Amino acid sequence: MTVPAFLVEDNALIRSNLIPTLAELGDVSVVAFAEGQAEALAWLKHHDAQWQLAIVDLFLKEGSGLGVISACRERKPGSRIVVLTNYATPDMKRRCLELGADAFFDKSSQLDEFFAYCEKHGAA
Repeated sequence: MTVPAFLVEDNALIRSNLIPTLAELGDVSVVAFAEGQAEALAWLKHHDAQWQLAIVDLFLKEGSGLGVISACRERKPGSRIVVLTNYATPDMKRRCLELGADAFFDKSSQLDEFFAYCEKHGAA
């Protein structure tokens, strides 16, 4: 089953590589994306039923992924928030999980684990 996803990532090159790879390896279809916190929060507010997976970077053009994660605490059952970042310190991971993230992955060293997580979520 294909998982509808919302991507919060401000880097166009990363988005252009990540979106087709998610479809191929994780059975994830990115239905929309945002480059900043305000844009992400606006989309999420009006499209609650259109996503099951939110993939959030921490450093954005405007605002922070932390604000997006926090705003998603109240979400429909079965929805997941995943952090995919280059700033993968133990303290940041702890903070993201405390704010409500379901999983946390380092872009530079945990892409295989990230795609496996996406695939597992799609199969569930």
